[in-house]
Amino acid sequence: MLFQVGGDGTRPTFFEMAAAQQLPASLRAALTYSLGVFALRRSFLHKILDYEDEFYAALMLVLEGHSLRTTDASFAESLYGLRRKSARLRLRKGSGEEEVQHSGLEKRQRILSVVFLVVLPYFKSKLHAIYNKEREARLRESLWGMVDQGFDEADFFTGEEPVVSRGDSGNQEVSVRVQLATKIKKFIAVCYPWIHASSEGLSFSFQLLYLLDATRFYSLGLQALGIQVCRATGQELMDTSSRISKIRNHERERLRGPPWLKTVQGALLTCSYAVLDYAQTGLIAAVFIFKVAKEGIPLPPDSSLCALCLQKRANPSAVTVSGFVFCYSCVFKYVTKYKRCPVTLIPASVDQIRRLFHDT
Repeated sequence: MLFQVGGDGTRPTFFEMAAAQQLPASLRAALTYSLGVFALRRSFLHKILDYEDEFYAALMLVLEGHSLRTTDASFAESLYGLRRKSARLRLRKGSGEEEVQHSGLEKRQRILSVVFLVVLPYFKSKLHAIYNKEREARLRESLWGMVDQGFDEADFFTGEEPVVSRGDSGNQEVSVRVQLATKIKKFIAVCYPWIHASSEGLSFSFQLLYLLDATRFYSLGLQALGIQVCRATGQELMDTSSRISKIRNHERERLRGPPWLKTVQGALLTCSYAVLDYAQTGLIAAVFIFKVAKEGIPLPPDSSLCALCLQKRANPSAVTVSGFVFCYSCVFKYVTKYKRCPVTLIPASVDQIRRLFHDT
């Protein structure tokens, strides 16, 4: 019932389901923040941040696929001791009442679960990014007094091209490909708010019904797939361990080639199994360790102050590997002793300190 905090048997509480649903978004935010800070020290990490959606989707595709294959649960659900089961409604003989019969997930349900857990959120994130970009473009154009009407619904559905003042470039012909891309972006910008509002409304409706114990399904996706999330029993946890062992033994038996090649393949499989087994707790632990790990000194609120002595900079000098400016004497002593930038902790030497001079 509504105030039954402990749940009803194997049925998870609303709070367990909500926590499992919000975990991937929280993990993504933590990973993005961690990579952003590390990118200050290792510039190649900016390439990962440039393709944040693709990187996170690929990571979750591996983790969700492995979790569903071995535990019949999503990455987050397995952390909370939950399992997905195929739910089928059947009528009881004589009474005419419906009863739910649970069974293991089918292959089709596992594949579609990955689609709902990884593919659809990826496309939603891309659509959200396109919508925000188009909205910001419209705001900039309105601030600068341009005539472009952005993604006005009237322009899109009437087929009229917005007039944009572009100076000399306005006389150039726009390719068909660019026009098509513009049309698609406008279509997304017009339709996305309605799609997003409908999606959020359906999610809220199902969550409210689940909280009121009016439905067995926490989301529309679970109902469409015929999947019900339940708490895992002790026997199911034991069966999962034996099932994983059988799957891995079967994969090792399928190795082909000379003995040395089988040994290499077996070692690679063992390493991949270890990474996947500990990825769940490892990712969360890595984010926690990063948060408590030592970072560079914080920057003062006043940009004219030196971050080392917190006084107005005397003989301002920059560390070329990071671009941050300090007092010459302060940064010279720090770099001589620690061989790194005080803020980003990027390795540096005194030869990479440059004094700055102001024209008078």
